[in-house]
Amino acid sequence: MASSLAACGSDSGGTPVLNWYINPDSGGQAEIASRCTEASDGAYRIEVAQLPRTSDGQREQLVRRLAAEDESIDIMSLDVVFAPELAQAGFLAPVPEDLGARVSEGVVAGSLESATWDDELVAIPFWANTQLLWYRKSVAEAAGLDMSQPVTWDQLIKAAQDQQKILSAQGRRSESLTVWLNALIESAGGHIIAENSTDPDKIKLGLDSDAGKRAAEVMHDVAVSGAVGPAFSTSSEDISASQFESADAGFMVNWPFVWAQAQTKVEAGTLDQSVPDDYGWALYPRVDADTPSAPPLGGINLGVSAFSRHADLAYDATECITSDENQTYYMNTNGNPASSAAVYDDPEVQKVYPMADTIRDSLAAAAPRPLTPYYSEVTGGIQREYHPPASVSDSTAQRADDLITAVLRGDQLL
Repeated sequence: MASSLAACGSDSGGTPVLNWYINPDSGGQAEIASRCTEASDGAYRIEVAQLPRTSDGQREQLVRRLAAEDESIDIMSLDVVFAPELAQAGFLAPVPEDLGARVSEGVVAGSLESATWDDELVAIPFWANTQLLWYRKSVAEAAGLDMSQPVTWDQLIKAAQDQQKILSAQGRRSESLTVWLNALIESAGGHIIAENSTDPDKIKLGLDSDAGKRAAEVMHDVAVSGAVGPAFSTSSEDISASQFESADAGFMVNWPFVWAQAQTKVEAGTLDQSVPDDYGWALYPRVDADTPSAPPLGGINLGVSAFSRHADLAYDATECITSDENQTYYMNTNGNPASSAAVYDDPEVQKVYPMADTIRDSLAAAAPRPLTPYYSEVTGGIQREYHPPASVSDSTAQRADDLITAVLRGDQLL
């Protein structure tokens, strides 16, 4: 439908239709599309089309259609790990220099970094995301933890064990496992990719490094601590959030959606107000006490297709979509944090998200996952070798390093 509308608008000389392929949300992007259509004063009309729910499914659909030079795609909501691959393949229209300067102003560093490839801005930062350390205030107090100060994973393990409470993280074989490992390695002062390159044969991995080994040690210690919930190896973000609402909850690393979820359940009468009243939040746990943590970075950047017949209008639309006003709306209604630092000062944002300042601080310290055109090979190898987390050992990093290197060189398949 979107494709036929675009063709009709272009061929008939009517209002150009911009097709925006969005990740699933709670209707926020469709509303922003309507707002920007109206604000364009007839210059364009934005139609939305929904991509698959999973990140893998979104990438697969976009890559296939862009490889076929599909002209029906104008704007794309891209997971923060997608831009290098699409840019390297020539699938993204160049960002106009003047627009790039405007949309980069005031954007949190990690979000801007994720939209950059080969020293050029290749996508437009839209919304960012990060994981916080969530804790039950009553449990932290009973364990004697001062949550106004940084805490380590080792401290959390001991506190959860002593209080017989759950320490929740995401241990299933999925992208969330790579998110966790990357945050651990970055927090230990290392990188999954130690030396990057557009040539896969020249990429040098940093899994089998001191930081990589320390990260593997923490992952294993959490998994075998006895403090994680049942079926930890299949635990997702949603499962962790549900565990944190239970009487056994202690500590959890997760995205800010857990706050909105709890409030929704309170309003529906399925969760007592005393539960979220006991929620506390802090920056992501440290791997080592003397090294600041590097929290996970998530979110969405906007890409404009190189095969769009209206690339100039599409870039005009991205500036509207990512305005502070629309980012504020999107954060308050759909629970997705803004990439613009100024949004966190908005009184309504501060009201809806009491932890807004902590989210902004976390985004300032957050580290992207590896920015590489070969990300699917990297994360695929990690998910294969680091799952289940309880099996991670001293040799895991070397095995993963060898596997991913062989895959990048075409010597092995995942």
